[in-house]
Amino acid sequence: MKKILFSIIFLFTCLLCTSLPINAASKNQASLKTLLTTSLTSTLTTAVISDQLKRPWSLAFLPNDNYLVTERSGVLRIVDEEGVVSAPIQGLPSISAIGQGGLLDVVLHPRFKNNGFIYLSYVAGDSGVGYSTEVIRAVLSASMPPDSLASSAQDTFYKSRQYSLTGLKKLFVALPKVQGGRHFGGRLAFDKEGYLLISLGDRGERTHSQNLQTHHGSMIRLRDNGDVPESNPFIDHKTALPEIYSYGHRNVQGLAMHPITGEMWSHEHGPQGGDEVNKLAPGKNYGWPVISYGAEYGSGLPIGQGIKAVGIEQPLYYWTPSIAPSGMAFFNDDILVGSLKFQLLSILSIPKQAANKQTIMAQPKNVPKLFDEVRLFERRFGRIRDVRVKDSKTFYLLTDASRGKLVRVTKKTQ
Repeated sequence: MKKILFSIIFLFTCLLCTSLPINAASKNQASLKTLLTTSLTSTLTTAVISDQLKRPWSLAFLPNDNYLVTERSGVLRIVDEEGVVSAPIQGLPSISAIGQGGLLDVVLHPRFKNNGFIYLSYVAGDSGVGYSTEVIRAVLSASMPPDSLASSAQDTFYKSRQYSLTGLKKLFVALPKVQGGRHFGGRLAFDKEGYLLISLGDRGERTHSQNLQTHHGSMIRLRDNGDVPESNPFIDHKTALPEIYSYGHRNVQGLAMHPITGEMWSHEHGPQGGDEVNKLAPGKNYGWPVISYGAEYGSGLPIGQGIKAVGIEQPLYYWTPSIAPSGMAFFNDDILVGSLKFQLLSILSIPKQAANKQTIMAQPKNVPKLFDEVRLFERRFGRIRDVRVKDSKTFYLLTDASRGKLVRVTKKTQ
């Protein structure tokens, strides 16, 4: 139904654009987008599961319809389908909630039902040595029965039980540790081969992103036990850190695997404009701060060499003005992206040409955006921090607030 609606709207748009002045065509395109937004909204139902979370950052789906939720202050909780929020789970490492940092992402191992492993990213350090993103692996254990989750993953999640983390193993520490509380990255995702990807921001120091002797401003790829894969692109480079998978990133806040191709996609914050969506590839340079579709804060001057340079990847999509994207997930044929700045959900439909290759952008003043974008729920729930898809009909939103919400969104059955 949605694809038919898209086709109709596209046809009308083409006809209108050939016969109307530019301003009139633009107005019609805006009204058609409003129609599409209204239509999509009418096919979705929403329910607030809980509004008792303090600055939640990420969630993962546990067995028996429960949710594992991180709070940036350094608290990990379980929320059940009725919205009951557990006491803090014990056993977390020392976490520094400084600036944009704290307890960040949580993901389950692809074979979680067999091994019970969860992965957490967080910020650690102090004012002496500095701060950086770290990643641990642990087992989520229930107090009753005393055996670990790995032995009975389907049966241990009940409200009456207390939980703790056991068997903690530190898998990664971003180096060097530096002062400041900005741009920690922290998104985690497993790829189709079972490798763990970790996003790292530039920590507010632009030169980090082009320096392969620092982890900051890069994408990291590790085995599930923390070892470095032999297939990593810089494994044999003496002047590069072997954990680096790609570089030239500013602050990746969305990371997801395409459910059909298995390719890894990301989005990241630009400066003043220039938030972007990328398809990740090993060893590639994604440009920051050599090129950017954003501009310098205040002055609005171009950054680096402008918007393109030889040997540097172009984004598949970008936002100007910035939406401050956060959280990313594939929902059927679309990409879901939360917006902190505009308090909405951006839905990007993926054309075939964008899904098959990284876009080659041409003229600086006529850069195509090869997605259709629709925006939903503007200012309805608040600043959307994370987006997670459960199945082909259901996805969830987390909002960044002192009384943060966990929201279920369900596609109506036609």
